[in-house]
Amino acid sequence: MTWEVLSMIGTIAFAVSGAIVAMEEEYDILGVYILGIVTAFGGGAIRNLLIGVPVSALWEQGLFFQIALLSITAVYLFPTNMLRHWQKWGNLFDAIGLSAFAIQGAMYAANMHHPLSAVLVAAVLTGSGGGIIRDLLAGRKPSVLRSEIYAVWAILAGLVIGLKVADRTWELYTLFIIITGLRILSYTFKWKLPTRRIETNL
Repeated sequence: MTWEVLSMIGTIAFAVSGAIVAMEEEYDILGVYILGIVTAFGGGAIRNLLIGVPVSALWEQGLFFQIALLSITAVYLFPTNMLRHWQKWGNLFDAIGLSAFAIQGAMYAANMHHPLSAVLVAAVLTGSGGGIIRDLLAGRKPSVLRSEIYAVWAILAGLVIGLKVADRTWELYTLFIIITGLRILSYTFKWKLPTRRIETNL
């Protein structure tokens, strides 16, 4: 039950972020809903394709789709109020969503006895794939690959689960708290990975 609650929070966070980006880009109402849904479920769909889970499994998450649609509707109808709350709590919800989805994605792959590489990919795609798809559809450079450390925490979750360091319930909850905390610290203190710019002389 706890995982379902965390997944709901993550679904709301990702759906809202997709809707906000769509409105910033002045998409029409259909575009707002599409981008919100894709952000919330796109990573899971790609993960399912890569690890052999039928994509149709997503349609069994009827409650989560309803929650995503309600969240997008709230953003569309009350953009000012939602944006104010998002600016205050959005990063926290996003951190919870990243952690919960990354762990769930890794567990999907691990339970299917896939190798460590597949577990890592499943964790990253489930945790951050939706955000990458959102930014690409909005014509932006994916923020999860450029801003504060983000996908690294999904990789860490996948590594811990793939190496079977955590497989009991209490261990998974502890991992969830750690990953969430690390993500909060990374955006609070603006931790970034090294970058290198290539200067081209034309």
